[in-house]
Amino acid sequence: MKDGAGLDLVVNGEPHHVLAAPGRRLSDVLRNDLGLIGTKVGCDAGDCGACSVLVDGEVVCACLTPVAHVAGQRIETVEALADPGPDDLQRAFLRHGAAQCGICTPGMLMAATALVRRIQTPTRAEVEDALGGVLCRCTGYTKIVDAVLDVAGQGAGPEPIGGEAIGARVERLDGVAKVVGTESYGADAVAEEVLEVRAVRSPFAHARFDFSDLAGWASAHGVQVFTAADIPGENSFSVIPAFADQPALAEGVARMRGEAVALVAGDAEVMDGLDLEEFPVRWEELPAIEDVTEARKAQAALIHADRAENILIAGHVERGAAQEALARSAHVVERAMQSGYVEHAYIEPEAGIAWMEGDVLNIRACTQAPIMDRDDTARVLGLAPEKVRIRPAATGGGFGSKLDVSLQPLIGLVALRTGRAARMVYSRRESMMSTTKRHPSKMMARIGCDDAGRLTGMWFDGDFNTGAYSSWGPTVAVRVPVHASGPYVMPAYRAEARAVHTHGPVSGAFRGFGVPQAAIIQETLFDELAEAVGLDRLAFRLRNAMRDGDVSVCGQHMRGVGIAECLEALQASWDAAMDRVRELNALGGTVRHGIGVASCWYGCGNTALPNPSTIRIGLTPKGQVVLHQGAMDIGQGANTVIAQIAADALGMPVHMLELVDADTGVTPDCGKTSASRQTVVTGKAAMLAGQALRAQVLALTNMGDGAGITLGDGALVVSDGARSARIDPATLAVNEHGYVLMAEESYDPPTSALDENGQGTPYAVYGYGAQLAEVAVDTRLGTVRVERITAAHDLGRVINPLLAEGQIEGGIAQGLGLALMEEYVPGRTDNLHDYLIPTIGDMPEIRSILIEKPDPEGPFGAKGLGEHVLIPTAPAILNAIRHACGARIDQLPARPDRVLAAIRKAEGNQ
Repeated sequence: MKDGAGLDLVVNGEPHHVLAAPGRRLSDVLRNDLGLIGTKVGCDAGDCGACSVLVDGEVVCACLTPVAHVAGQRIETVEALADPGPDDLQRAFLRHGAAQCGICTPGMLMAATALVRRIQTPTRAEVEDALGGVLCRCTGYTKIVDAVLDVAGQGAGPEPIGGEAIGARVERLDGVAKVVGTESYGADAVAEEVLEVRAVRSPFAHARFDFSDLAGWASAHGVQVFTAADIPGENSFSVIPAFADQPALAEGVARMRGEAVALVAGDAEVMDGLDLEEFPVRWEELPAIEDVTEARKAQAALIHADRAENILIAGHVERGAAQEALARSAHVVERAMQSGYVEHAYIEPEAGIAWMEGDVLNIRACTQAPIMDRDDTARVLGLAPEKVRIRPAATGGGFGSKLDVSLQPLIGLVALRTGRAARMVYSRRESMMSTTKRHPSKMMARIGCDDAGRLTGMWFDGDFNTGAYSSWGPTVAVRVPVHASGPYVMPAYRAEARAVHTHGPVSGAFRGFGVPQAAIIQETLFDELAEAVGLDRLAFRLRNAMRDGDVSVCGQHMRGVGIAECLEALQASWDAAMDRVRELNALGGTVRHGIGVASCWYGCGNTALPNPSTIRIGLTPKGQVVLHQGAMDIGQGANTVIAQIAADALGMPVHMLELVDADTGVTPDCGKTSASRQTVVTGKAAMLAGQALRAQVLALTNMGDGAGITLGDGALVVSDGARSARIDPATLAVNEHGYVLMAEESYDPPTSALDENGQGTPYAVYGYGAQLAEVAVDTRLGTVRVERITAAHDLGRVINPLLAEGQIEGGIAQGLGLALMEEYVPGRTDNLHDYLIPTIGDMPEIRSILIEKPDPEGPFGAKGLGEHVLIPTAPAILNAIRHACGARIDQLPARPDRVLAAIRKAEGNQ
């Protein structure tokens, strides 16, 4: 609320007089009164640091600072750094790829600015200390630190010429807005006369509820109330329509804590002071099933009446006779492993705004899947899909959770019913309690090999807690059995995974769709097999690594397999690390050192299902070449990588392309940003579209294949040696899209459906990787410090090394969190203080090795990367812990108490 005392503020050198209550947050005043949206809000609790600003040169969290405390002081926000353009520090962030999704970038920049003003050439330790109060979920911090250390470094390198963008360290094409603070995220969108929307949510995991006198309560408070009765369409959605089971607003029964049961909408001044604890809803708490073992018992109540044993779906892959092969094996190892909920913890909570333009509902919100948002929202609201337009905001981190709709149908409902713009911004607690998590798992596996260390067979069984509703449970259940063998030759194999309902949080997509959990049990068992045979652990993996021509557990003949090359690339680091560990451990003491290795493979795109993307490129009458690129860039770099592919296919410099990014009204469907598919699938569509437009241009000018294409003076200039020709676009006819020349191409990877034994072609392209982890374990405290990770990943063709390194470093950070600290407990860790994610001080030294073994199907040979980079990290760390101290971790995360218990157990078995 803006009523209060008049306060004089000096912000970015400009005086401002604001009316504000003395205790109002400085972040709120900066954003909502002064329009300085560069200051981001991720938690309102001082935990994330995204709102960091400078007050008289010192870093403060604007969300914790009462505005009255800074009256008359000198306040600086990120907008002050960019006058007239990016300053040296912001340029360094661009040069080093230090901004990915960009939501934490303003806070990082302000903390770094305070440091470099104080210390012109800080050390790495000083940078890490200065930036330690700002969390980043994307980058792994390495490139941020590198940027601050290189603030006075050289500027950007030369822009690549036509045909040379692929392989170049092209700065993020959408990066400038992120570093100067003008990028607009979901919470930054505003409108005149907007209604603020809040949800009433269940405090129980399972409860009946009803309402009393909603109209009277609404009238008394000057607000409007909406319930499931107001939903005009099908009150049920899911990312996979055949499994639609989740209501936008629950009807009579809440099946999970945090489930929305009603909406309240009103003017901001009213909503700011509204206490939803007084909302007229009566709750009757019911027994809740929170464990998959309990859920599958015969006497367990069914969470959904049509799903026996509370099983949503089961995935199955079988090749050969696994049990017989294991019985004949010289060595067999087995174990059980379990993991808990993991929170995505993106720094941007869900936020967005909806409004009507004629009879079309427009929604601007954070998302990973605009077309899916459109279709789900239209279904819930009873609209034709063409009557809903999704205009995505920049996405401040996603990692899978922002694939599911959250607030889109809610704000859409309010806008549709009232005719007014409706805006909703989740609190951090609301985001964490109501959105999807990584699937908790209970897994068992047995793996065998012969006396020579050749794998003979594997059996895997896993229950994955998909929570109250389906979300991506079907994908996890199907993808895990395909991948649980790892990228190795497995002659006999049987694997089954089930998505099981509980009254827990909905489990959805999270960077790997269950494959990271499966890799943990498979790769830790491989260490035990190697030891049983007497083989070096890296050599054991190389002996069994899949090669071109080998057959996968799904019966697919594999091509472009780069796992052996990844493992071989680690050999020198492995040997050096082994020597280092021996020397350190010879010193004695309670801190023991160890190394571990683990591999990964990951199919890019949907599993054995259609997975198309479409790209459009056109030449305007004014001589602009425009790329319609509908793949959401959530920080991974799709806007840049796909533009690089399109530019080289067309034969033009990448910086001459004008980008139109995702908007269901103006960009073709590029599918969802998930499953490491965008570089492969949308990239291939971009390659085809670029080649098709190039063919049109060459045909018009009668030029050969080697001709170069560029823009000059509003014309397209085509040169072939001594000859050149011009295309004057103003003289050509314009098509329905506004272009004089245009190409639109689609690509759908060639896959085939899996049979009853999971045999077929689930993916057209796979990526591969292997990582080496070095750790120090304090055997007295149970603490684990990851000191160094060497990561070798096969990208097929490296489109952009700068962005690839950033993906590897960010994935390792999340894998480290999965291994050691991240554990979401419903009702207890709904904030970024109690839920721990890696900070800048937790990160090890990271060395990335980029392997290029081209895939015959990928665009220019490229493979996906985004999910692959997380998968090997946790098992490599667990293997290193066991090497250091003998502790075999069977439950994640490896908290100090669990590590200590495992050490004691190992000592007792000696």
